[in-house]
Amino acid sequence: MDRVVTLVSAVLTASALFANSARASAQNDTIPMQLRLAYAGPTGMVVSWNTYSQLSHPTVRYGRDPEHLNRVASSNISVTYPTSTTYNNHVSIPDLEPDTLYYYQPINSNSSVPYTFKTSRRAGDKSPYSIAVAIDMGLMGPRGLTTTVGAGAGHPLGPHDNNTIQSLQAQGAGTDFLWHPGDIAYADYWLKEEIQGFLPNTTIEDGAKVYESLLNQYYDEVSAISARKPYMVGPGNHEANCDNGGTTDKAHNITYDVSICMPGQTNFTGFRNHFRMPSAQSGGLENFWYSFDHGMVHYVTLDTETDLGHGFIAPDEPGGPEAENSGPFAVRNAQLNWLKKDLASVDRKKTPWIVVAGHRPWYVSATNKSSTICEECREVFEPLFLEYTVDLVLSGHTHFYERNAPIANFNVDPKELDNPSAPWYITNGAAGHYDGLDSLVYPLQNYTRYATDSVYGWSRLTFHNCSHMTHEFVASANGTVLDTATLFKDRKC
Repeated sequence: MDRVVTLVSAVLTASALFANSARASAQNDTIPMQLRLAYAGPTGMVVSWNTYSQLSHPTVRYGRDPEHLNRVASSNISVTYPTSTTYNNHVSIPDLEPDTLYYYQPINSNSSVPYTFKTSRRAGDKSPYSIAVAIDMGLMGPRGLTTTVGAGAGHPLGPHDNNTIQSLQAQGAGTDFLWHPGDIAYADYWLKEEIQGFLPNTTIEDGAKVYESLLNQYYDEVSAISARKPYMVGPGNHEANCDNGGTTDKAHNITYDVSICMPGQTNFTGFRNHFRMPSAQSGGLENFWYSFDHGMVHYVTLDTETDLGHGFIAPDEPGGPEAENSGPFAVRNAQLNWLKKDLASVDRKKTPWIVVAGHRPWYVSATNKSSTICEECREVFEPLFLEYTVDLVLSGHTHFYERNAPIANFNVDPKELDNPSAPWYITNGAAGHYDGLDSLVYPLQNYTRYATDSVYGWSRLTFHNCSHMTHEFVASANGTVLDTATLFKDRKC
């Protein structure tokens, strides 16, 4: 088990605006909040939650009967970091039955009924199912994506629009889990939102308090989903630090950088503390790269922000184009060597589909600013995708939707979606956050098959059998499906 780490928070002057997000009262310090689930190997589940006080032994009661939670799991993992107002508690529950509904309740819960989760489908299970994918999804509501924006921002919600978190609860209710490969919450937009007049001004010193408040508000919002189905995440550039890769106040001719970020809001610290992805079970690294099986699919999460390998300086590393000054987190080529070993070990008889997600795209109709088009990612990862016949590659980072043809080394597979040998590439960074959507660059690339930069939305993947998989782009505002396409692979089920 991880040892318990206690860190002394930096002394901050609380701004009056965000004072109400602090602890309600001392007696509520151990009540669970921000519940989230994650698969932990084929028969495990991690239950995580936050509390205002550290717990000596985070504990979860669980069972198959809501009236009889007769089993207990606990840990000694209750961790925090400088500037955080809460502790992250993580408990791994082992030896569960596959594809089974369980009821659970963290210690000190004030909920009158237990929560539920369903365990992973057994590898080789041929039953059809769907998952939800949302990338670049930030805080919704009055301090995030809403019906108004600040000066210079765009694409507010319409007066009757649902946001993506609401749509995921409604149209995504039947999906098995939510996959979020990077750019989570957008708390690092706090300074930009203040400069644009969307949030009241605070001092730079008080910015740490605003950052943590926005982060906690997002985790509160998404817990409506993450408390009941696994929330599988990966790293994006907006998890790196508090400053959005550099923010400029044009009115005062000031450009800020990572030096304004206090300890605890640099180097992916919050991201590393808040989640527990199945890297231990898959040989990966923390929440950065890992894999897992679910039914007929092998899923892989990659890190496009740090640790690329082959001697490349990754976008978020010291000296990288994003100026995030984060990482690396492992020895040279660690992620690349792990990926090769992981893909080589896949049993295609059990999991015929391989789906990979990494935050940054390389086949995309976008302006190439600070590695938006991640050519170094392509040079590192694409040879392995081709060698091991990866079926689908998902990305975000650019805040629009673009479905491409299957591609190999910039060449469109002549078979398109009818049994191609090259991976199918889809970019969908349109889940939404403050500051809206990005613009596609026209003319679109020759490999583009459908694209839109005017709609917030998420992806629904449905695996029908070993040979047919459908991707749908779901508009968050009203739940309509704006684009759908089915990939066929000539495999015998």
